[in-house]
Amino acid sequence: MVDHTKKKRLNLPFVGIATFGKYEYQPDWSAIDADVAIVGAPFDFGTQFRAGARFGPRSIREASTLFSFGLGGAYEPEDDELYLGEGTRIVDIGDADIIHTDTEQSHDCIEEAVRTIRAAGAIPVVLGGDHSVNIPCVRAFDDHGPIHILQIDAHLDFVDERHGVRNGHGNAMRRAAEQDNVTGLSQFGIRNVSSTAKDGYDAAREMGSDILSVRQIRALGLDAVVERIPEDVDIYLTIDIDGFDPSIAPGTGTPSHGGFLYYEVLELIAAVAKRQRIVGIDLVEVAPDYDHGNITSILAAQLLLNILGRMLHHRP
Repeated sequence: MVDHTKKKRLNLPFVGIATFGKYEYQPDWSAIDADVAIVGAPFDFGTQFRAGARFGPRSIREASTLFSFGLGGAYEPEDDELYLGEGTRIVDIGDADIIHTDTEQSHDCIEEAVRTIRAAGAIPVVLGGDHSVNIPCVRAFDDHGPIHILQIDAHLDFVDERHGVRNGHGNAMRRAAEQDNVTGLSQFGIRNVSSTAKDGYDAAREMGSDILSVRQIRALGLDAVVERIPEDVDIYLTIDIDGFDPSIAPGTGTPSHGGFLYYEVLELIAAVAKRQRIVGIDLVEVAPDYDHGNITSILAAQLLLNILGRMLHHRP
C-alpha cells in the first residue's frame, strides 16, 4: 500500500476549492500581498433582459481550474515563452458583498474592494456580474493619473439615463467617460442593433470615443487598430463576454451574432500589454445558466489567464 502521507499533494483541477486558477485564497483583505488580486462582483440587478450574471464569478472560477495543472507555469509554443511561471503572485480574495435589490450599496461594496486591492499595490481583476459593475470599478480609479478605457463589447453602453436609471449595465461607459481622469474610450466590437440610441453614439464621439465594429477591425488589421489606442496613458480594460460571437460564448444575457473570435481579442490585448500598462480589468456578463456546455466560462477563464500572463511578463 502506498503511504500517501509522504507524498506531495497533487491538487489536480478536479479536486479542492475552486479559487481562480487555484491560486491562493486570501480572505483577509488587509493582508493582500500580490501583483494581481481577483475579486468577484456577483451583481446582476442592472440587466435589462436576461439576468443570471450573478453566477458568473463562481462559474469562471470553476472553469479556471481546467488550466491549473501546477506545471510551474504555462508554456506557449507559438511565442516560445513561459507565462505565469515561478514568482507569479496572484491571489483570489473572494467576492465583494452584494446587498440584494440595492444597487447603490452593492456598487459601493465593489468600489471598496477595488480600492482595497489598489491600496495593497496589486492590479484588480474583477469577475462580473453585469456590466454595471464597471461603474464602481472605474470610480475606484478616480485618484489614479489619466487612464484610457479599452472596451470589448457588442454594445456601446453609453446611455445617459433611461426611465430614471443611471447605473444599469447600459450606462457604464457613459459614467466612465464622465470621470475627469478618463481621457477617452476605445470601444471595439460594437455591432447590430444596440441598446444605445443615436444620440448616445453622438455623445460618445464628442466625449472622446473611438468606436469600431468587428468588421471594421478585421478590415483595418491588428497593427492599425492597436495604433489607434493612445500609447502615453495607462489602460483600464473592460471585457463584456458578448463581445465574442455567441457561437463560442452563448452564456450571456444579450448575445449578438457577428462577434469576435478568441485570438482576435487575445492578440489585440497582448499587443497593448506589451506596449503599455494595464492597471485594471473587469470581465462581465457571463451568465452560465444559458450555456450548459460551460464553454463561455472556459473562454472567460482562458482569456483572463492568458492576458495576465502577458501583462506580468511584460511589466516593467
